[in-house]
Amino acid sequence: MITIEKLDTNDTSQVRRFIDLPVRLYACEKRWVQPLRKEVMQTLRRERHPFYLDSDADFFLAVRDGRDVARVAVVEDRPFNQYHGLREADFCYFDCENDLEAVKALFEEVVTWAESRGLDHLVGPKAFNALDGYGVLIEGFEHRQLMTMMSYNYPYYSHLLEQAGFHKVVDFVSCWLERDSFRMPERVTKAADWVRRRNSVKFQSFTSKRQLSGWAHRLGEAYNRTFVQNWEFRPLKPAEIDLLLRNLLILADPALIKLLTKKDEVIGFLLGFPDVSAALQRARGRITPWRIVDILWEARRTQWLVLNGAGILPEYQGGGLNALLYSEIERTVRGSRFKYAHITQIAETAVQMRRDLQELGAHPFKNHRVYGREC
Repeated sequence: MITIEKLDTNDTSQVRRFIDLPVRLYACEKRWVQPLRKEVMQTLRRERHPFYLDSDADFFLAVRDGRDVARVAVVEDRPFNQYHGLREADFCYFDCENDLEAVKALFEEVVTWAESRGLDHLVGPKAFNALDGYGVLIEGFEHRQLMTMMSYNYPYYSHLLEQAGFHKVVDFVSCWLERDSFRMPERVTKAADWVRRRNSVKFQSFTSKRQLSGWAHRLGEAYNRTFVQNWEFRPLKPAEIDLLLRNLLILADPALIKLLTKKDEVIGFLLGFPDVSAALQRARGRITPWRIVDILWEARRTQWLVLNGAGILPEYQGGGLNALLYSEIERTVRGSRFKYAHITQIAETAVQMRRDLQELGAHPFKNHRVYGREC
């Protein structure tokens, strides 16, 4: 018998069940990276997370004969709906055993939740936090999950969602580059050099986190203005920008964060991170002083550079600045100690960027799909 339980997020034992379900599910899966428990718990704390200032969410478990077999969070992101003129509910934190009956029952409850709020579509998985990834993995199961910046799941997830009435909304493709063979086309290099000579723009680089933190809010404002045309965009509240920047500074290597500036205005950025997935796997969701040391050690030995965030303010796009950004990607990749670079989750709606990356020799190797259905 299947029952659906709505979490009381003030009940520690229920929260623990919600967090532990995927830990049990992926206990023997070497390609899965466990999220930090503290970060997941933070999203369930309505009194602390800035998301709840103007939005709402609830969390559900599907239980079969006393055993937790599926979980999901359902979200009403009011600023997103207002920005796009939609009445959409989103879902995230979706994990399940290969149990179609449980998944159908779980989403029936989610749809009822959405309908009670006058929402007419359900879309997901979507990110709860800005640097988290989108969708369920549909290609690239042989590769390890990239930290918590994208998900890993079993192949049956997409089949269960489709059988539960969901259809494709958008795919996000991730690519990799090899440092020693990566070469920028000559025309791009010439265009970038032309821009450097004729424009009062430059890339600001950093040598310390303290120096980077002095630019953090200008970076946050630029991030909020850059992706206004993206499918998934909504303006981040100041408190959400603060949270994003705090999380960014934890993993940031200052030398890998590049800000494109015109005078003192940040008009573009390139966010790079060392891939510390292996250390996060060893941490098993918990951060202790020793685990922090291990993460720092992994950041120095990993061969993978993660590029998770690159953009230019819309009013400055064109005129060669895109070439300048791609040229800086080449400088960052070829000037680093990393052998490979991982470019995360480019939406299929970003047609030009995906064409550019293909021309630059990027190799697609993961695909995540966001699904939707009517309520």
